[in-house]
Amino acid sequence: MKISKIGWASLAVVLASFVVGWYFYPLLPERVASHWNSIGQVNGYMSRFWGAFLMPIISLVMYGFFLLIPLMDPKNENIQKFRKYFDMFILILFLFMFYIFGLTLAWNLGYQINLIQYMAPAFSVMFVFIGYMMSKTEMNWSIGIRTPWTLSSEIVWRKTHKLGAWLFGIAGVLALGGMFLPNLAIWFVLVPVLLAAAISMIYSYFVFKAEKSKS
Repeated sequence: MKISKIGWASLAVVLASFVVGWYFYPLLPERVASHWNSIGQVNGYMSRFWGAFLMPIISLVMYGFFLLIPLMDPKNENIQKFRKYFDMFILILFLFMFYIFGLTLAWNLGYQINLIQYMAPAFSVMFVFIGYMMSKTEMNWSIGIRTPWTLSSEIVWRKTHKLGAWLFGIAGVLALGGMFLPNLAIWFVLVPVLLAAAISMIYSYFVFKAEKSKS
């Protein structure tokens, strides 16, 4: 199993999260705030250990899973065609998780910021890159908009992902609104991306029906 330079960078981010958790562990309270509602109020807690190490552990498990995805996919050869974009997505995802981890630690160390507001730009970057990756994604069983219709036709796959790329890009731009309107941040983040996903899936069905009628 060959790991790219970007893959090693992703692993470095994961390991860095363990170092950060270890460093701040003694400074955290016994009960660590771990969940916030839609307006940024704490509504969930966990022990200090899990507050410091749950996110790093999840990241490490995910890293192993992402290494296995291309090996398990029946269309592995197609994943290799856009592998550098997939690897870059993994790196951005772990940077995203590291950033969220940092925000939660900061809050528990006394910097009581509105987490939803400060998460909005991170979601924005994530959604925009997902859209960009969609424009490069070849048909496979693991990554992308996988509906019965996209997986049945290369044409449907390409048309659906072309639209999805634009929709997720727009969702990413709209997510930035949450930075400026913190009380509505959760809606700026969730509604556009859910609509992007739903519209893409519905669109794939109609493209499939149109292609089927042609043949």
